[in-house]
Parts: sequence; structure tokens; C-alpha cells
Amino acid sequence: MSTTASGTVLALSESDTQTLTTALFLVVVAITIGITIWASRSTSGAADYYAAGRNITGVQNGLAISGDYMSAASFLGISGAIALYGYDGFLYSIGFLVAWLIALLLVAELLRNSGRYTMADQLAYRMRQTPVRTAAATSTVMVSIFYLLAQMVGAGTLVALLLGVTSEAITNLTIVGVGALMIIYVVFGGMKGTTWVQIVKAVLLMTGTVLISVLVLAQFNFNLSELLGTAATESGNGEAFLNPGLQYGVSTTSKIDFMSLALALVLGTAGLPHILIRFYTVPTSRVARTSVMWAIGLIGSFYLMTLVLGFGAAALVKGDGKTEIADSGGNLASPLLAEAVGGGRGSTGGAILLALISAVAFATILAVVAGLTLTSASSVAHDIYGSVFRKGEATGDEEVKVARIAAMVIGAIAIALAIPSKGLNIAFLVALAFAVAASANLPSLLYNLFWRRFNTRGAVWAIYGGLISCVGLVIFSPVVSGPTTGSALFPDNDWSYFPLSNPGIISIPFGFFMGWLGTVTSRETASEERYPELEVRALTGAGSEKAVQH
Repeated sequence: MSTTASGTVLALSESDTQTLTTALFLVVVAITIGITIWASRSTSGAADYYAAGRNITGVQNGLAISGDYMSAASFLGISGAIALYGYDGFLYSIGFLVAWLIALLLVAELLRNSGRYTMADQLAYRMRQTPVRTAAATSTVMVSIFYLLAQMVGAGTLVALLLGVTSEAITNLTIVGVGALMIIYVVFGGMKGTTWVQIVKAVLLMTGTVLISVLVLAQFNFNLSELLGTAATESGNGEAFLNPGLQYGVSTTSKIDFMSLALALVLGTAGLPHILIRFYTVPTSRVARTSVMWAIGLIGSFYLMTLVLGFGAAALVKGDGKTEIADSGGNLASPLLAEAVGGGRGSTGGAILLALISAVAFATILAVVAGLTLTSASSVAHDIYGSVFRKGEATGDEEVKVARIAAMVIGAIAIALAIPSKGLNIAFLVALAFAVAASANLPSLLYNLFWRRFNTRGAVWAIYGGLISCVGLVIFSPVVSGPTTGSALFPDNDWSYFPLSNPGIISIPFGFFMGWLGTVTSRETASEERYPELEVRALTGAGSEKAVQH
């Protein structure tokens, strides 16, 4: 520690800051591992591993849902997008918030009442098991991997900043470390451990976000208009910073790209498997509704506060900090804002807040990657192994063993893909996951819930049609190749034949179309005959505690 010229303000050296940050990181990791060890001792059987024994209370599940939904993309990516693009960046916040309401109104409770452990349980209830479960599991894994990329990229960026790491090898090592931790959480803790990690993370995230938001507003006498005006001035873009078009209004293509992004965000949540399976952890529909109310309050207030974080970063982060935000694709806006409101770089307050907010962000990443990995591993074990390979004859213990192996494999794949994706904005990566979910999962879920005639071919065509079109368009988009975006995975090569960065505007309608086409070209009638039974289950919850095996 050192003293300023006046002899009154203590400052931390860079090594002191790194020590403090590392200590807080280790505390977060120790808490989460402790939770995992505790959960592993009380987890026995498939019901505990997949759904925490269905014993989670409404308040606990509301916090856990919030923890799952408020990912690193929200805390780091959205605030960064606002700091860089102003009004256009805030559209991410609006999209994520509205998306949550769509999921609640259309899917959440109906899915909980008519399923058991995975999304495919509900889809396969009145259809042929093998093709539908295979398709649903494939889509679940793809969505989870896209989402995992975002979280792990955020982890690498964050730790590199805090520890002053410039070595690419050490940043890559950080990504590997996060991947290893998430595998530990899932393999040993199951849904119970993951749920409590989410609860701890939600409390830490809301506390940190409220603290920084209050400190930012205090700098402007709690005058939001003054904050926005200063942000516009400091951004270098003037009034354009507060008006639409800075990112998505440059050309007709960018305007269409925005419409595509908005469609993916608003519809994607209702198809995100790691959010939907949270409703299987509560004992009754009434408790599910209680958890929904808690989640709405927490998620709504959080996304409003991202406005303060993003514009606060634009207004208060100066000099080299602005360059660091831009170079990170916006991902460092919240941590650097915390440092600024704490007193600036080198100050004790700045170092403490930087370390605190970064530790919160790290907890956010750990919790979300655990939830995603558990979801995809459960789908592989329950849907592919248990229902497709073993035809419903596998025991719960056998499924859990396969789920743990699947978690290791999926974690390894996510690590391998995250390393070359470090330069991409994580909110953008999550938007791609939303596009896949909206294109592949949502059409089949809605058709199955509300269309009596929907059948096996329709479900399979909807899932694969939406999935293949979405991923295919991403591969041939400016996100993957070409110099247009400045942050493509392969900027020195160009096969970006599809001009939009987000494919939702094409792939989502295509998924619905393929679901309709597959249904009307099939002569299957068994699914139609079982629709009334599914409808009763979805509306009343009758039979939802029983296994869905046919």
C-alpha cells in the first residue's frame, strides 16, 4: 500500500490489487465447491440428480431461475453493449426482459405440468420416443454449447483483466479452469448443488448490481437525465449515442439484423432448456407460480439496472479504460465502472470494488455454466441413453452415471470451442444461442402444446429444420469469417455469404414451417389420439409426478 502526495488517501499497488482479487476469487470458488460437496452427500437417485428431488421452495427456485437467467452475458455483455452503442445496446436489455415474459405466458407452467426431467419428456409424451428424443437432445446440447461459449469467454476476459495477464496461454488456461470447475459441480452436485450455487450467485449479483448502480447515480445526484447527457458527451457520439441507429441503423442490412436479433431474443427464452427444466424442481404448480413471481421481480429490476451500468461506464470510465472496454468487445465495462466509482485506478476503494464485482461476475459464470452443463448432460443420459438406447429399461443410477460422463465430454467440447472465440462480445454469443433455441425448440414445444394434429414427423422436422438452418446461416455469416465485423473468428478468410449476424429472422419462421410441413405430410394418428391426455396434464398437472415412459 502507498500514500498519495497529500498523505491522506491510501492506494493499492498493482500486486496488492491482484492479491485482493485472487483472494475473493478463491473465496467464491471455495463457497461453491463447499455447496457441491454438501449436495453430493444428499443426492441419491435420478430424481435428486435431475430435479433436486422436487423439493425446492418457490422462493429458492425464483432465486435459482434468476441466477440461471442473469448470466455473464447480462452482467458483462449487455452493460458493455450499452457502453459502446448507447441506445442500441440497451435493446439487448429490453429483449431479454420481454423474452422472459413470453416464456412464462406460453410455455413454463404447461411444460412443468406435462414433463418430468427434460424438455423431451413433454415432446415425446404423445409421439414416438426414439426420433423425438434424439432430436430434442441434439438441440439441447447445441443450445447449451453456444451458451457455454459466452460464459467461458467472459471468464477468460475477466481473469485476464484482474490478474494483469497479457499472455494468451494464461487466458486459455483460465477457460480450461472454469471448464474443470463446472464439470466438478455437475458430476458431484447434480441439480441440488447447481440450484444452491445459483441461489448464492443471484444474491451476490443483485447485491453487487444495486451497490454499483447506487454509487453511479450518486455521482449525478440521482438525476438519470444528467447521467445520460454525460454518457452521450463522453462517448464521443453526442446525441446519436441516445438515439437508435448507432449500431443497427447504419444500413438496411443492419436494420434487418436488428429485427432478427430482437426476434431471437424475444422468442428464444421460451426454448432455452436450462431455464425450462428449473420448473421440474418444485413440488406443485402453485409453488412454480410463486417462483415465477420472485423471478419476475428480480429479473425485471436487474435489467433496469443494466441501463445505469452501461451508461455509467460510458460516462465515468476514462482514458485507457475506454480502450480496454472497446478491445474486450464491451465485456469489461461493469468491472471497470466499479473501479471508477470506487475512486479510480490505484485507489483502495477502486481496487476493492473492482475485485468485488469481478468476483460476483466470476460466480455468475460458474453458476450458469453448471446449469447449462447439467441440462445437456441430463438430456444425453435421460433421452439418448435411457430412452433411445435402453428403451426405458435403464435404472436411475445407470442414467446418472452416463450423465456424469456426458458432463465431462460436453465440458471438454465447450473448452475447445471457447478458446478461439475470446474476441466476441458475450451478449452477442448468447443471442446466437437464443436464435438456435427459438428456431429449433420453440416451434416443436408450441405445436405440441396447442396443435392437436402435430405428430412425430412434425416435431423432428421442426427441430432439425430450425437447428440446421440456424447453425448453417451462422457458419456463413460475418460472425465466423470476413473483416466486416472486426471480430470474426476467421477475419483473414471470407465465406460470409449470408449478410446478417443473427439468423433468427430466417431460421425461426423456417423452423415453424418445417414443423407444419412435416405434420401435414404424415399420416400418423396416434399423437392426435393422445392429445387430450397431454392437454389435461398440461393444464392441471395431473400425473406430472409420474415417469413419462412409454
